[in-house]
Amino acid sequence: MTELLDKTTTKNLSKPNTKNLENNSTKKLEMSSARAKKIKHSYQVKDAENALLLQTKYGDVVIEMFPDAAPKHVERIKELVRQGFYNGLKFHRVIAGFMAQAGCPRGDGTGGSGKKLKAEFNRIPHKRGTVSMARAMDPDSADSQFFICYGDCPWLDGQYTVWGEVTAGMEFVDLLKKGEDPNGMVQNPDEIIAFSVIADI
Repeated sequence: MTELLDKTTTKNLSKPNTKNLENNSTKKLEMSSARAKKIKHSYQVKDAENALLLQTKYGDVVIEMFPDAAPKHVERIKELVRQGFYNGLKFHRVIAGFMAQAGCPRGDGTGGSGKKLKAEFNRIPHKRGTVSMARAMDPDSADSQFFICYGDCPWLDGQYTVWGEVTAGMEFVDLLKKGEDPNGMVQNPDEIIAFSVIADI
């Protein structure tokens, strides 16, 4: 017989760790092709192969990518997403009115996947909902870290590679825990629960 655990017992249970789990390694319930098609359609994206679903504890965020403007970045992001690289990673740097940054496996802004990307600067402006690649001083130093803009940031235009845009769920990005120091580093930051290519759902 199944017994309900009391509050004291549940506090001592370890939390499931989704970090770096490949998406095809996580157990999924089977669904009909008709239901899968309906779910994809509900996100109302132009191209499911070039659209991402970012799941947070606040809600789902849909990102539509720009393969024509930043083909290598889009290709690499999808590769990392499909590997499960981003699952469990933190929004380690969040500055109110500016941006929310994630994608560092170390959780402090110093890590990456180990593969640098050549810059693909383009004419797409940095505005509310823009998804762009973080980098160091070297223009070709982008790796896995990205940021989502909270507002217009024209000083970033042409300096960072824009590869996507939030088309739904920006209100959930607004709820991410903010950093308290000038650099925006967050104590006990929110995490990416799961990151998926919508075509794979």
